[in-house]
Amino acid sequence: MTISLAATAAANNANRYEKLIRQPNMATVTSGTGTQTNMEAEAAIHHHLQQHGQTTTFTDRTILLPAMLHGGNGDSLSNSTNIVTYKAKANGSCSSLSTSSSSPSSPASFASCSSTSSSSPIASGSSSHLVGGAVGGGGLPGGWFCHCCNLIARRCFGINVRRCVLALFAITVVSIFYYTHYVDTGVFVGLIQRDTHPAPIINCRLINSAGNHIRREASPAPDHRSEARLRIDPKVLVFVETTYSGLGRDIAELLVYNRIKYKIEVAGKSLPVLTNLDKGRYGVIVFENLDKYLNMDKWNRELLDKYCREYSVGIVGFVSPSEETLVGAQLRDFPLYVNTNLRLRDASLNPESSVLRLTRAGETAWGVLPGDDWAVFQHNHTTYEPVEWAQRNTQEYPADMDVGGQVQLPLSTVVQDRGHFDGIQRVLFGSSLRFWLHRLLFLDALSYLSHGHLSLNLERMILVDIDDIFVGEKGTRLRPDDVRALIATQKNIGAMVPGFRFNLGFSGKYYHHGTREENLGDDFLLQNVEEFNWFSHMWKHQQPHLYDNLTLLMAEMQMNHAFAKEHNIPTDSGYSISPHHSGVYPAHELLYMAWKKVWQVKVTSTEEYPHLRPARLRRGFIHRNIMVLPRQTCGLFTHTMYIDRYPGGRDKLDESIQGGELFQTIVYNPINIFMTHMSNYGSDRLALYTFQSVIKFLQCWTNLKLASAPPIQLAEMYFQLHPEEVDPVWGNPCDDARHKKIWSKTKNCESLPKFLVIGPQKTGTTALYTFLAMHGSIASNIPSPDTFEEVQFFNGNNYYRGLDWYMDFFPSESLPNLTSISSSSSSMPPTATQSSSRYMFEKSATYFDGEAVPKRAHTLLPHAKIVTILISPAKRAYSWYQHQKAHGDVIANNYSFYQVITASDSAPKALKDLRNRCLNPGKYAQHLEHWLAYYPAQQMHIIDGEQLRLNPIDVMNELQRFLKIQPLLDYSNHLRYDVKKGFYCQAVSEKRTKCLGKSKGRQYPTMDERSAKLLQRYFLNHNTALVKLLKKLGSRPIPQWLKDDLSTGT
Repeated sequence: MTISLAATAAANNANRYEKLIRQPNMATVTSGTGTQTNMEAEAAIHHHLQQHGQTTTFTDRTILLPAMLHGGNGDSLSNSTNIVTYKAKANGSCSSLSTSSSSPSSPASFASCSSTSSSSPIASGSSSHLVGGAVGGGGLPGGWFCHCCNLIARRCFGINVRRCVLALFAITVVSIFYYTHYVDTGVFVGLIQRDTHPAPIINCRLINSAGNHIRREASPAPDHRSEARLRIDPKVLVFVETTYSGLGRDIAELLVYNRIKYKIEVAGKSLPVLTNLDKGRYGVIVFENLDKYLNMDKWNRELLDKYCREYSVGIVGFVSPSEETLVGAQLRDFPLYVNTNLRLRDASLNPESSVLRLTRAGETAWGVLPGDDWAVFQHNHTTYEPVEWAQRNTQEYPADMDVGGQVQLPLSTVVQDRGHFDGIQRVLFGSSLRFWLHRLLFLDALSYLSHGHLSLNLERMILVDIDDIFVGEKGTRLRPDDVRALIATQKNIGAMVPGFRFNLGFSGKYYHHGTREENLGDDFLLQNVEEFNWFSHMWKHQQPHLYDNLTLLMAEMQMNHAFAKEHNIPTDSGYSISPHHSGVYPAHELLYMAWKKVWQVKVTSTEEYPHLRPARLRRGFIHRNIMVLPRQTCGLFTHTMYIDRYPGGRDKLDESIQGGELFQTIVYNPINIFMTHMSNYGSDRLALYTFQSVIKFLQCWTNLKLASAPPIQLAEMYFQLHPEEVDPVWGNPCDDARHKKIWSKTKNCESLPKFLVIGPQKTGTTALYTFLAMHGSIASNIPSPDTFEEVQFFNGNNYYRGLDWYMDFFPSESLPNLTSISSSSSSMPPTATQSSSRYMFEKSATYFDGEAVPKRAHTLLPHAKIVTILISPAKRAYSWYQHQKAHGDVIANNYSFYQVITASDSAPKALKDLRNRCLNPGKYAQHLEHWLAYYPAQQMHIIDGEQLRLNPIDVMNELQRFLKIQPLLDYSNHLRYDVKKGFYCQAVSEKRTKCLGKSKGRQYPTMDERSAKLLQRYFLNHNTALVKLLKKLGSRPIPQWLKDDLSTGT
């Protein structure tokens, strides 16, 4: 055995080395003071190996031995690390042991490791000699490997830690390439791919033993229509216990989802008006708590029952849960008995019930029914017939299990009263709407009791979009087998849903960005282009709202268009979806323009209008001749790829399918466009499982007729069903966090007006506008080239130009310098805070009586304050006539004022229009009520127009306090009465004023007495209603002009 030693080591450290060897996981030992003898260390190691008889296989062990080397004067010169390497091999012994020091002053020496099969030593020397000796000297691989380890250990740990880090980095890079290699070749992916995928487990009696669907008759559902429906309105009257009761809320939401009109009344109050002339106002009466109907006071009960008998109106009632358990308790005045607070299971329907229309009998909803407070009915009269049965939950009541295996009798949980007892038809529920089947039965009850007036259409259109084709991380994309499954499932669904084809949305940039097998999936998809419908995303899946340049946006679309042409993808669908629904709503005008130019888009869809949640309120609209349809979600998103990782587990998904959210979405919506993603069709193929299952479940439990069609056809059908949705309603993007994320960062809600001056016309709105412009903290919009200071956005065609058009009149970067009537001579310089934000307002006098304006304004500006000015409606009408006459209106110049205001409905249209503009705005109470339906009274300020003319200083001071403007402007220093004009004007200097133009404050002949008396009679009821409204608001005194108009003999 050849041993090469380093410098002499301290003998007192030999024991430390031995201890270190006994702890193989320890690699570093700190030496004590003094020198160290490597010979002693080696002897200790050798002794340790002999002592433990370690002659079997061992790995190389490198021990780092730090030592403090001292100079002749005892000072510390440098830190060094001694390396001890030993090796023991099977059937051999360690024939070499070496220690070396990384210290420059320590001589390095090496020894060879040999085995019984070879004793050729490896020359000792420097590191370069070591490698050369191992190769050139003919050493065995074992010895070569031993010294390689020696070299690595010395280089990494003995010389430079940084080199060790670099070595680890190199190993990491190699590992990454190794991993990537296996992923790309599909080996790694193949290990994690599932051998099986979840299969639909829905089975019902529509499926025969061969697994084929049994075809139903063309129209199996009964028709509830009768002539009785002609005497009632299609509206539901709902009596609730409180305005916050849970079941009442569920009923209201269900009615909203199905677009059924309704009115909520709190039970116990007097009845609302039930008739309108000879027609009933309500087709069905619903009681959230049946006891409220049974225990009505005699007068109201007789009145309601009489209405129901005379107009053939039915009643729906729910037995309310109570703490007291009833057994065989008789309902008051009826031969019907109830047992309450039961737990039930296994619900089924009576196929003979005439109530069923939407709901299909023949199946059983197996399992425990929700709740432990069910009521069941017993009866002894032929007027009653069960609609739904259930079994008692014997797991909860083991003592009630029948002896001898006898089958339990079903319990009636929903019963129909056919009216044979008292002439009133009813449907009574033993539980709330928590059970999904009761929601369907409730809709059927409304249809039956309203004689078909509240029946739902049974046709349902289904379109399934697959977004993000070619977009996705490696391992999440489609393989050829997934594409084959997609085609096969499409065929299966097509057998149940005529015309069904998956609708694929693609982003061409990411074609062939997957693994090798996924790239084959891309190719296989394109080989089967004709199997599917196609639509365009963006080229790189960009969000369009991030583009402020139309040319760049179009260029991105054109690249996707070129990709489609290259791969024979159809480009004429007229349908497109924006990634993340960006730019659709809130509308990004450049997107609509680019869609038209590149793709000739006619239809799109979004889940964001007016908001994502609640889903029952999603609607459609048309903007720039592009039809926007509501889009539905199905519970699958980009990250839901595996059934065992589905949020809430498989049970949660199955719950949505079997009567839950997805099932109800299709039931309630005649037109359904579902959003899915490419990743939902790979991995566990959850989308295929979901849609096959829900369609089968729909066929089991409903009489719905399912079909599919291309998007343009669906859009045309949608707006035929809902023509009232053609006009959009622009909301405030900053009020919805989701909307703000898909809205251009260059736009700012702070620039929108904080209050509106709504008119009406000819009441002094221009004077008010001028006075407001004197305030340095207040600014208005940029003037319009067409309507001057009035934008007139919320009424008329300007609204269809979109929110971007409106916001251009309030540019945020121009806030400190916004143009107004007298901004150049504003009496107050902007303060530091005003320079960054001024109190914006808009004045459009046509807003006051615009039918759609309050809703539109509130949707966009829900927190804005509303300012209106009122004068005598007769005076306002005459002033408008004179205004039109002064502007050369042909009708005003050819007809007297009296002729105009007395024009009949058979008069020429132009004459009728002038008559209406004179009279309709003066119906103040009617229009104010309309505004108050959207804005609370605290946000509305009513100005007496006569006081504004006679005492504008006090009026403006009061308005400033209402608006909470700071600092307050003392208008007494800025307004002065102009004798010549006859009203107050802006005081420019001590001797000069600046007044409005000649068209304002115009003098004209006094109104003739005949017209004045006619208008007094015409506005009598409207003025009386205004007095009541002002008293109700309680914030303002009754104007003197209103008192005068209502006084007799005036």
